[in-house]
Amino acid sequence: MGKDDIAKEELIDITDPASLEEPEEILMPADGAVSEVDALRAERDDMRDRFMRALADAENARKRGERDRREAEQYGGSKLARDMLPVYDSLKRAMDAATPEMREANAAFMEGIDLTVKEITNVFAKHGIKIVSPKVGDAFDPNEHQAMFEAPVPGTKAGDIIQVMADGFILHDRLLRAAQVGVSSMPKAH
Repeated sequence: MGKDDIAKEELIDITDPASLEEPEEILMPADGAVSEVDALRAERDDMRDRFMRALADAENARKRGERDRREAEQYGGSKLARDMLPVYDSLKRAMDAATPEMREANAAFMEGIDLTVKEITNVFAKHGIKIVSPKVGDAFDPNEHQAMFEAPVPGTKAGDIIQVMADGFILHDRLLRAAQVGVSSMPKAH
């Protein structure tokens, strides 16, 4: 068989419809080949699924890390802030306890305490700490206030603040400490 003979055998006569049909052995691969192709497809699908899951896990880890970083940046100093609250409370109590006579006799000392309270308030504000200072007569808000006691006080309605014991504090949007208040329990008039 020469070179021209091989070329003639490989050519298909398109005018003969029987020559266009492929032999059965080519259309239907052996059972071993079919199962190998199916196995490769299954392995490919499994690898694709694993890859997509790993990609999703990596994205979730990135987002979680970013969120944790932001929270650490905003709320990392909350323990120190909580430790500073009693210092603020003590300074405020000192200011509130001073009588007019004491203020007059110790003007420079009282001015120093007042400046210290202002400075600590400025530092709190610089770090995102807001002071919650309810007033007598305000409505009790359980999201910002902690009721230390209830008492029926004439001229008030149930839920009114009747006494403020300590200010509250909010760090950005989280409550550091609720304001400590007394609340009226005056029954409703019928």
